[in-house]
Amino acid sequence: MKFVLSVVYTMHSTEVLVVGGGGTGIGIARDLAMRGVDVTLVDRGGLGIGTTGRSHGLLHSGARYAEADAAGARECIVENEILRDIAGACIRDTGGYFIRLEDDDPEYFEEKYEACLDHDIPAERLSPEQAREDVPDLSEDVTEVMAVPDGVIYPSRLVAATAADARDHGATILPDAPVTDLFKDDGRVIGAAVDHDVGKIHADHVVNATGAWAGQLGDMAGVDVEMKPTRGVMICQEYEGLDRVLNRARDPDDGDIVIPHADEVVLGTTSVEVDDPDEYETEEWEVERTIEECAAMFPPAANAHETRTYWGVRPLYAPEEAETGGARGISRGFFVLDHDERDEVDGFTSVVGGKLTTHRMMAEAAADAIADRLDVEEPSRTAEEPLYASDDPDTLDALVDEFDIDGPADADVIGSGQ
Repeated sequence: MKFVLSVVYTMHSTEVLVVGGGGTGIGIARDLAMRGVDVTLVDRGGLGIGTTGRSHGLLHSGARYAEADAAGARECIVENEILRDIAGACIRDTGGYFIRLEDDDPEYFEEKYEACLDHDIPAERLSPEQAREDVPDLSEDVTEVMAVPDGVIYPSRLVAATAADARDHGATILPDAPVTDLFKDDGRVIGAAVDHDVGKIHADHVVNATGAWAGQLGDMAGVDVEMKPTRGVMICQEYEGLDRVLNRARDPDDGDIVIPHADEVVLGTTSVEVDDPDEYETEEWEVERTIEECAAMFPPAANAHETRTYWGVRPLYAPEEAETGGARGISRGFFVLDHDERDEVDGFTSVVGGKLTTHRMMAEAAADAIADRLDVEEPSRTAEEPLYASDDPDTLDALVDEFDIDGPADADVIGSGQ
């Protein structure tokens, strides 16, 4: 006698299913919901726990990319200003310094400064003495300083506020709902099987916003999304009173960013390729090198007490034709992949690459493409309307708990009332 095991799925239907609850995914859900689209978002174990919640939380001014990536730099300064307007207590407006040490290339500093001016990124030269009025503990080796409008993002609050805003506009948010398979019918993705008693979700369109895991979800749809994730370490240390983001003015390298929180700093970071964004080794040399390099411009980093250390994985998109020979050379730009045009798989869009600073812009671009597919004419309004409870830190932190957001990047801030 044969026994047939049958799986019975509970059926849910939605116009758009967004897979991935990081900054970009939850931003897409908010954008589409504000246009009147029926949206469901699923993630596999709490929102913002992937790349978003394990980032260093730098709100880029664009200066980091100014001399090498004009388009990326302009995107950053535009989104920097938008997030300051809409994100309230999800952002700390610190400003930032780019610092040239004695052995760093003066031509690089000059090129960056001129590029900032060319791209409308506010930049002001300061003497080391002027900079030390704000940051007394700067290295004695500082030779030139440039002030730019960098800032700090608190990723947990940002995701929570965006999720609450999406829900307030009608989206369904399921933080603990891992996708186990995608369903296809005649070359079209029509939905997903979702674990943890959610069942089957039928959708007119499915969005792959899974970041470094985009290749894995792409495999379920039968398409190749060429990701090349890299890991980077962040070290949190006790230090009270730093009020500026510090950047080393040199080609991007290990240990060239210091991010201020109220009573801590976050040092970052390294860039090492990994095969699997879930399973990868970490190395002590990454911690040691990051501390050593950050201490070269900010000496207290050499001996400050470490409160936590964590690694994040960047969602770098690197198709074969765009290979550059090194992880740091891969574009930090974002891409919206229409798999109908690209792979003849309809009903499926991937959003890959990008930075936390540009997550809203990424979400708008993806939502525009999907709205066009669904014949939705309502434009995006996410750049104009403030996020839900954005000026209320206590409400934001309660939402962080509600949405099961447990990222280490701002663990010292959540619940502090700051």
